[in-house]
Amino acid sequence: MSTLNIGGSQLDASWFLLLSAVLFVLGAVGVLVRRNPLVILISIELMLNAANLTLVTFARQLQNIEGQLFALMSMTVAAAEAVVGLAILVDIFRVRDVEDVDDLSELRG
Repeated sequence: MSTLNIGGSQLDASWFLLLSAVLFVLGAVGVLVRRNPLVILISIELMLNAANLTLVTFARQLQNIEGQLFALMSMTVAAAEAVVGLAILVDIFRVRDVEDVDDLSELRG
C-alpha cells in the first residue's frame, strides 16, 4: 500500500482502512445489540461514516476525486436520513413512551 501525506507526515493507507473497519464493526454491534431507536440511528450513521472514510482513503490513494465526490453525496443523504429518522422518533416518543424497538412492532395506538 502506498503512503498518504497528511499534514506533512506520512501515514500508510492501511491505518485509515483499519480505522474504518473498527468504526463499521462498532456501528454494526450497536445496531445488533442495542434496542434503543436513537442508539440504532446513531450506529447507522457511524457505519455510513466508516464507509465514507474508506471511499476517501481509496480516492486519495488512487489520486481520483470521484470517491470523494461519492462520499460527499453519501454524507448529504445521511444528513437527510438523520433528519427524517429523528422526526419520526420524536413523533413516536410524543405519542407513546417507547424505549425498545421491539415495542414499535405495532404502530397502532
